[in-house]
Amino acid sequence: MQNIEKRVIELVQEKIADRDDLFIVSVKFHPNSVLEVLLDGDQGISIDDCVQVSKFVGFQLEEEGAVEKAYRLEVSSPGIDTNFVHQRQYEKNIGRNVQVKLNDGTKTEGILLEVEETKITIEETIKEKGKKAQQAARIIPLEQIKATKVLISFK
Repeated sequence: MQNIEKRVIELVQEKIADRDDLFIVSVKFHPNSVLEVLLDGDQGISIDDCVQVSKFVGFQLEEEGAVEKAYRLEVSSPGIDTNFVHQRQYEKNIGRNVQVKLNDGTKTEGILLEVEETKITIEETIKEKGKKAQQAARIIPLEQIKATKVLISFK
């Protein structure tokens, strides 16, 4: 399965080589024979982009006979509730409200202000009993982060 995943990564990279705004989030061949390709872009990714990649990858895999058993190819963007995998996902979400789960199990929320190579900065709301809530910048080293995702607000 890893060889198939590697080949799919190569094919996707070939297809999006002329699109600097697009990138691969993940490629996974699940035990239920679903070949899942998650793509994203600095400004998001369109359905048409996913369709073009799907057609290209599917055709190439069939031509090469790379997958020996029946499978279903799914090419899509990661869902809004999917954890960030790449720094580019952090960068494209600057200004959005995020939840950060740390390696020690604690969670924090705030507006993603800045992304650097080794750390992120979020603006947290600090609430103390009897006092007005205050905003404070918090720097979090990436090595301390277990998962980060966008918080969806229905306000």
